[in-house]
Amino acid sequence: MVKVLSTRNPEVFLKPVLSGCGVYDGSEVHESSAVLVHLSRAGADISMFAPDVEQMHAIDHTKGEPMENNRNVLVESARIARGNISALSNLTSSNFDAVVFPGGFGAAKNLSTFAVDGPNMKVNDDVERVIRDFHTNKKPIGLCCIAPVLAAHLLPGCEVTVGNNEEDGGRWPYAGTAGAIQTMGSFHVIKDVSEAHTDKKNKIVTTPAFMCETKFHEIFDGIGKMIDGVIKLL
Repeated sequence: MVKVLSTRNPEVFLKPVLSGCGVYDGSEVHESSAVLVHLSRAGADISMFAPDVEQMHAIDHTKGEPMENNRNVLVESARIARGNISALSNLTSSNFDAVVFPGGFGAAKNLSTFAVDGPNMKVNDDVERVIRDFHTNKKPIGLCCIAPVLAAHLLPGCEVTVGNNEEDGGRWPYAGTAGAIQTMGSFHVIKDVSEAHTDKKNKIVTTPAFMCETKFHEIFDGIGKMIDGVIKLL
């Protein structure tokens, strides 16, 4: 999570929720960093949250293979947060104006079981509580990369984007996720990596990020659009 004090509105507080550290088993580091940079540029006073649970598994990122010893999501997320992090169980919408979920497979493995169960996934209890809490209280929710499946599952009928529904020669290797979103009863909106989609009715803002095989600066720019969209909804 990130607590944000925005220069555009000195009464605004936002937070990202992390899912570990590393694209294959946690939060995608570059996406998380982009979220923090854009929030910081908006004048953020930053702190973060993550579930205090064991990861689905730990991946050796040099090989893309599971490691023998597992890791804790909160402990690993603290690497990105530079140690300034709290357990997600402590978070309620009463203290914040919006919530942001960076991507990475941790969202599909640790925050939910989407990586294993697809549309029949289950969501971590605290993650579900937080998303429903913010939605019920009409506070914006930002999600990028694979994380939009969380909203698609918990809030059927919402609109999200994970980019494209076709692989387009390998540019969108996870295009099948769009079909899973439709299966869960939500709507997928095609967007390019440098764009974001805002579901004004549900106050959900999403961007594809690393669902696309592209350059780092394009990921950064798209996440900037997502953060701008969240702030505009406040």
